[in-house]
Amino acid sequence: QVQLVESGGGLVQPGGSLRLSCAASGIILSRNAMGWYRQAPGKQRELVGTITSGGNTNYADSVKGRFTISRDNAKNTVYLQMNSLKPEDAALYYCNVKGVAGIIPYDYWGQGTQVTVSS
Repeated sequence: QVQLVESGGGLVQPGGSLRLSCAASGIILSRNAMGWYRQAPGKQRELVGTITSGGNTNYADSVKGRFTISRDNAKNTVYLQMNSLKPEDAALYYCNVKGVAGIIPYDYWGQGTQVTVSS
């Protein structure tokens, strides 16, 4: 029922930009907080940034000023705009929605989209 589908990853040169999308079905993103995460091989999964149900965003220091999270409520889609990409940004990027439906917790993840930053 609930599905998060990331897209927009690909190969980009250092300094380039990508916009990742997280399209949701079965859940209303505007009623939830969500996060973008990334994981590079051999490294811990890292929280990139979050957006609250009210639209407030926060970012990891490593991406602050370069990445922007936004939401299109009409499309029920959250975006991660990535600018000035660096090789260390290369990772598998995931979107995640956590919350509680009444007393039932939920924790949904997308399948991930690969971002490669290389010249």
